[in-house]
Amino acid sequence: MKQMIHAKIKDVDLKFETESTIFSPNSIDNGTLAMLSEIDFLPSDKVLDLGCGYGVVGILAGKLIGEESVIMCDISEQAVKHATINATLNGVPYIDIRLSDGYQNVQENDFTLILCNPPYHADFSVPKKFIEVGFRKLAMGGKLVMVTKRLDWYKNKLVSVFGGVKVQKVEGYYVFVAEKRSQVIKKKKKPAKRLSKKLQQKQKCFKTNQP
Repeated sequence: MKQMIHAKIKDVDLKFETESTIFSPNSIDNGTLAMLSEIDFLPSDKVLDLGCGYGVVGILAGKLIGEESVIMCDISEQAVKHATINATLNGVPYIDIRLSDGYQNVQENDFTLILCNPPYHADFSVPKKFIEVGFRKLAMGGKLVMVTKRLDWYKNKLVSVFGGVKVQKVEGYYVFVAEKRSQVIKKKKKPAKRLSKKLQQKQKCFKTNQP
């Protein structure tokens, strides 16, 4: 059953058509609102709304910085359908909205913001990919922003990939902001220690005297 949600976010009036098969159909998810409270969209931004649902984050970004600067994607056909309807309803009909399993149909790698409210009640395989691939999809200085109700795993994973993360607790949610500051540095393997000539001689003698 279709219904309409009306909201005002960052002084922008928005409306969204939803239905029961889509995440948070009755009201805008509190995690999404928590994440948006920690973000300032800049005119120079290029935004990816990863797992866009019916389009709250990407459509708001399009209203604030221009629809040509936003890409939205979701694995759900229903979500993409409603995000497309809602983009038109909110006056940003030309936002690039794609059906995509994660980054599968996102070739760009120059985003300044990737925004995501991952399915944190499931296992960690999905957010693991979102974080690892997201690092490569960001421009230098770009930020991956995620919101969840779990702290430790996300914090540790983001630190391991990005080298650091800022965490803000908002209304029971954790908002993570990780900035791409350098390319991935592969750890060099330490060279094997060479035995001294004296030890090499002892080892040789030991092997020679073995039965």
